[in-house]
Parts: sequence; structure tokens; C-alpha cells
Amino acid sequence: MEPNYIGLSETIRKTVDRFFSALFPRFFGDEPSSISEEGLEEKSRIEMDLAVQALTKALLYVLPQEQAMHCVKQTMARMDQIRRMLQTDIQAAYEGDPAAISPDEVILCYPAFRAIVVYRIAHCLYILKVPIIPRMMTELAHSWTGIDIHPGATIGPSFFIDHGTGVVIGETCTIGSRVKLYQHVTLGAKSFKVADDGSLVKGIKRHPDIGNDVVIYAGATVLGGDTNVGDGCVIGGSVWLTHSIPPGTVLTTKYETQLHV
Repeated sequence: MEPNYIGLSETIRKTVDRFFSALFPRFFGDEPSSISEEGLEEKSRIEMDLAVQALTKALLYVLPQEQAMHCVKQTMARMDQIRRMLQTDIQAAYEGDPAAISPDEVILCYPAFRAIVVYRIAHCLYILKVPIIPRMMTELAHSWTGIDIHPGATIGPSFFIDHGTGVVIGETCTIGSRVKLYQHVTLGAKSFKVADDGSLVKGIKRHPDIGNDVVIYAGATVLGGDTNVGDGCVIGGSVWLTHSIPPGTVLTTKYETQLHV
């Protein structure tokens, strides 16, 4: 019998909202921001309990009960790590954008941060091999922000997307620490291998690897599973890149390359 997904989309939306309220109780949810620190801790605990309930309900659409409960437990065990990672993302946005007046503004106003929060939770579920739901979560964030991050991508700490609209990050992409992207950057696949029967080959490396301390400017396209962008590289706006470049390379829109001095 075909699975029944009626209500799953709404359950996922509620789950994501609960996680935002639990992770950032001073910013999201119904309580005023002026409540005490003790009140914020209590609100965070209550919201996390509600997030667990909603996540459990969602996972039961796609997993047997025992496996669903295991995935919920593993996700909660990683929540402190997710919190720490998100703090580095907030700081990267604040330090990387002169228009940001405070970390609070990043949390409340920056669509890229909203997309990154959802991605980090969805990625946890993805590595636990939860079907469908991680992708639905990141596509929800995509609909909110215009930023398309596949939950299978591996993204290091202090990640910042400035402006963000039109950014695409593919499933097998890896991104190092302290990487900054601008709007309309694509980290995608160069081509798709086809099996003898004409179907696309799945489960292979298709997307690029981006090193640490890389900046990729607006409209740049980096493609291919064998494309490696070395540490400290700068890729200019509208560049089309389908080959690896060594650490310290500056690649301009005129396809001129040079090493940092």
C-alpha cells in the first residue's frame, strides 16, 4: 500500500517553528523578549519538548516506531553541537557584513541564517538516513528564502551567505570553515552519468569541494564532483568554474588567475 503523507507538510512546518523557538527563545515564539533568563530557559525546554513531539510525529510517517524514536534520540543528542555551530554562523554573518548592526539583527533579519538553521537540523536527520523529511525541511526553507541547500551537503562552521537569493548547494558538496558566499552562487553538478538502461546514476560524488576561508562572489557557478577549490581562494562574480584551483587563487570574471601575494 502506498504511504499516506496527508498532514506531513504541516507537521514539518510546526517542527521547524518549534526548533527555532527552542534554539532562540528570546527571538521566536509567543512569549515576550523581556522575560527573565530563567523564564527563557524554561521556554526553551518547553519548546524543545514540543519540537520532539512534532519531530516524532513526522518521523512516524516514514519510519517504524523503534527506528523513529532512535533518530529522535540521536538528533537531541546532537542539539548542543548544532547550537554551537549556529553561534559560529551568527558571528560570521555579523563580522562579515558591515551592514549588520548586531548579532540579533542576523537572527531576526537575515534569510540566509534562517536557511542555515533549517539545513543544520535537516543534515542531522540526513546522516541518520531519515527518508524524505530532511529534504522537505530544506525545501521549506527554500520556499521562505530562495536559498536551496540540500540536506546532504557537508558545511563547516562560520558559514555565511550574504543576501542569499538564488544560492544553490548540491547534495554531495563539501564546504570548509569560514566560507562566504554571495547571492546566485551555484555549487552544482557538471554532468550526470547515465546507466546502460538510460537512467541517471545516483549516489555518486557530483558536486564540488570548497576549502576553508573561501569567498565566492555573486553569480559564480562552480560545478563537478572532481572540482576542488583550495583554501583561501577568491572566486569573482559570474565566473564559470569546472576545474580545480590551488589554494590562494584569485579567479576573476575575465578568467585570469593569480595567487595571493
